[in-house]
Amino acid sequence: MSGSAGSVSIVTQTCVKPEFAEDFARWQGETSTLIARLPGFIEQRLMPPKPPLQVDWVILQRFDSMEAAQRWLVSPDRQKRIEGVAPLLVGRDDVHIVHEDASTARASPVSAVISTRVKPGKEAEYRAWERRIAAAQSKAPGFQGYRFEPAVPGVQENCVAIMRFDSQANLQAWLDSPERKKLVDDAAPLVEEFHARMAQTGFEQWFRDVGGPGSAPPPVWKMDFLVLLMLYPVVFLWSIWFGLPVLAAKYNMNFAIALFLGNIFSVGLTGFMVPWVANRFGWWLVPSANGLSKANLLGAGIILALYAAMVGVFYFASP
Repeated sequence: MSGSAGSVSIVTQTCVKPEFAEDFARWQGETSTLIARLPGFIEQRLMPPKPPLQVDWVILQRFDSMEAAQRWLVSPDRQKRIEGVAPLLVGRDDVHIVHEDASTARASPVSAVISTRVKPGKEAEYRAWERRIAAAQSKAPGFQGYRFEPAVPGVQENCVAIMRFDSQANLQAWLDSPERKKLVDDAAPLVEEFHARMAQTGFEQWFRDVGGPGSAPPPVWKMDFLVLLMLYPVVFLWSIWFGLPVLAAKYNMNFAIALFLGNIFSVGLTGFMVPWVANRFGWWLVPSANGLSKANLLGAGIILALYAAMVGVFYFASP
């Protein structure tokens, strides 16, 4: 994808009132349409909350340069959009600017965004501490990358660190480790505010080959669309051909156990099928900038038509 090398991401974390979740998603969709027209814009990804690990909405907006990202941050259009959404939110947004390169553009299965406000006059001591914890976490199992962004006066008041791990379990093990807890305690006299949030995209590991090395992952909603396209027929056919006639009728197996076995089979088979289908839909998952709108509409239309066809066929095949 053009502009992926040396790109800049704006990572926004915000807490939305539960009753306004749909309104916020709709607002963000309208914002996506607006920002897509800006010079230097590459992509936007929206990651809904996944409690208990990720309680906030996470919005990632990528630009081809710092200048393009800052133009959006200070633009009147953005300020107007923020004012309109304020009644839907709880507390303040965390907005972070992160420099990226081709080697880190593809997000890992799970990341943690650490936001820290350093006490005035303690910046040098904090940077020395940051180098200590960076060296320690680089030895943790599953560690895949780390990026630190210092505070930028007038733009970003907090220091930001992003850790990438190959799995949720390995990341959580490091966050809970005695070594890290001791290092965090050591930093307490240096900081005014410190918090960490996880951000997961769910099925991203099945889409790593789409778009080529260094390209950004597909938007989450597209990945969800394709996973559902494969998962629905697998679950239905398992139930019709094996779950009901064999496990339930022949062996009189308890529903909870039969359902668990069905989930094992479904997830395992879907894990093989989704990467194959993703490669056939690469033109839609990661379209070129010139044909972005047309590809999005055409791909979504094809998948919705396939949904309708499957539901129709399976409706008449149901017992």
